[in-house]
Formats: sequence, structure tokens, C-alpha cells
Amino acid sequence: MAKILNLETTTTNCSVSIGINNEVAVLKEDKEGGYSHAEKLHVFIEEALAEVNFQLSDLDAIAVSKGPGSYTGLRIGVSAAKGLCYSLGIPLISISTLEALAHQVTPENKEEVIVPMLDARRMEVYTAVYSSEKLLISPIEAKILEEHSFDNYFSDFHPVHFIGNGVKKFEEISSAKNAFFIDALPSAKEMVKLAEAKYKKSDTEDVAYFEPYYLKDFVVNRKN
Repeated sequence: MAKILNLETTTTNCSVSIGINNEVAVLKEDKEGGYSHAEKLHVFIEEALAEVNFQLSDLDAIAVSKGPGSYTGLRIGVSAAKGLCYSLGIPLISISTLEALAHQVTPENKEEVIVPMLDARRMEVYTAVYSSEKLLISPIEAKILEEHSFDNYFSDFHPVHFIGNGVKKFEEISSAKNAFFIDALPSAKEMVKLAEAKYKKSDTEDVAYFEPYYLKDFVVNRKN
């Protein structure tokens, strides 16, 4: 029975979950507090462990959302995960932020596609395209949005699901009838099953050398 701590800090959502045998045992998150990770991440970890009556030493692995996303958020989450893994001597698992975000969507048929979008700057987003089965069909990239950016996915008239905190940018300029927009943030909830699958395959990272997937050079986040 794998017991995995999951950390998601790539956006304003400071999110912590514990997965036990592929199920979400506890979820702690703050979607409203801005970038509160430095203050709340370790508090949430302690609270989550207490809810399931675990000590850190009871964990089998720690999973962290690897990006892309906020530079500062990524540094905080990855540093915490690496520090805990090193001190506890347990595996580090990395989870694609966009893949986990795509798992918040449950399409009704296999022809539908999912486009997770995380806000970057101006009209730019971090994005990729996934099949209904969550297979990557267009690579992760930093993309400047235009009206016809995803026209090739609208051609068959099946629903295209856009999800993330960057969807409003595309919703404002898209005229596609079969586009559906979900304003959402990545969460440690969806990381549970992805982390369990990687744990079973021993698909882990080198704790000493693992770095977040920034995708772009550091850009200072400005509050609106």
C-alpha cells in the first residue's frame, strides 16, 4: 500500500494531498491567497499528515508538480520535495503540471481533445494538447494565442475542452462553436493516481539533480 505525499505549487493554488493505495486520503489547498506557498506549504503538509495519523517516516514517496508554471512557486515546491526526499531517503516523483490539469476533464467520447492552459504573460500561455485518454498529442510549449491557434482541432466539430487559468485569454478571441472553457487551477488531487502509476514503475527522479520544468526564463510575476 503506497503512501505518497503530493505537492502542487505551480500557480496561486498551494495544494497538498496524500494518496494511499491510489486514492485521495486527504487534500489541503488554498486557491484564494495569492502566492502563499512559502507560508502555507509546510503547514498543509503537517495538517495532511495529522489527518491520516502519519509521520513523515510513514511515506513511501513524494511527488511534485514539475511545471511549467510560476518560477517562484516551482522553486518552493521542488525545494520542499527534494529536501524531504533527501532527509527521508525516499523516491522523488515528478508530475507534468499540464497533464495533471488535463485529468480534471472527463470527455464523453474518444474524439474529444483537452487543451490545458496556464497563464504566462500578455497573450501567452503554457499549453499542450491531450487526447481524451490523456495521451500527449501536441507537445508542451509557450504559445502566443491567436484566434486560429487551434483550428486544426476544431475541424471535426467534436468538443475541445480548454482548461486552466489561461483560458479566458483564448475565450475572448475564439469564435469556435465547439470550444468549452473551464477556468481552473492545477491541484494535488489529480496527482494521486499519476504518482501511484509512476511509483509502481519505479519512474523516479534523481533527487540531487532534478530541476523544475520552467519552459521559459525567469519572469517576475506582477500582481494585478
